[in-house]
Amino acid sequence: MGSYLGRHADYYDTIYAEKDYAGEATFVHACLQKYRRGETRRLLELACGTGNHSFPLARLGYDILATDYSEDMLAQAQKKLAGKDLTLTFRKADMRALDVPEGGFDAALCLFDSIGYVQTNEAIGKALAGVRAALRPGGLFVMEFWHAPAMLKSFDPLRIKRYAVPGGELLRISETTLEPEKSLAHVAYTLYDLQTNGTYTRLQETQTNRYFLRGEMDLWLTTHGFAPLAYFNGYADDKNVSDETWHIVVVARREAA
Repeated sequence: MGSYLGRHADYYDTIYAEKDYAGEATFVHACLQKYRRGETRRLLELACGTGNHSFPLARLGYDILATDYSEDMLAQAQKKLAGKDLTLTFRKADMRALDVPEGGFDAALCLFDSIGYVQTNEAIGKALAGVRAALRPGGLFVMEFWHAPAMLKSFDPLRIKRYAVPGGELLRISETTLEPEKSLAHVAYTLYDLQTNGTYTRLQETQTNRYFLRGEMDLWLTTHGFAPLAYFNGYADDKNVSDETWHIVVVARREAA
């Protein structure tokens, strides 16, 4: 399940510098305020990466335990946390075997399609059971996932992007192959850090993510103690999900029994 390891983690914030994390955090905050019964303060975040959702949410007053499986990503998050007065803690955790206080959280988050890193049915079941156990009755689970129809219809087998980095340019090549019978996308990344002095560094990493049908996710949630409350077309107050929707955000409530 490991992703963004070693120096790939060093480039993560450069690669996603234009992603609107603050806007997405504001949308999550609005969902928590709208759907939560009672006060929402203590958050559990899964697959927090370098903390780009964690920081704006902490600034909104949440007390957050932010977890990730990659120690390299957590190291980047810790660097950014230094000197900041926030109720935010970063810790390594495997969402397939969560070791967090039972019933200790008002809400849980798994954003940026990170549930897809949990690829097998058995592992997804364990992850959802762990989230449910971590939440107080009535607690909310906000999750983003890759939408299968858009993936199957419009995936790009080859993407090349360029980013400015100190002393040169970062070239990122993404090669995607699908395994439809398992609802998996395998993405082979090759990164070249091309320096103006003629030197370069080359990195390679393959990540595998699962994609889901909306009805499939509904079944996963309802059979693991959650009541789905709303499905959104990305981080917007738009419930018109179609086969053009790449990213779905779902808000679900932990049922009492």
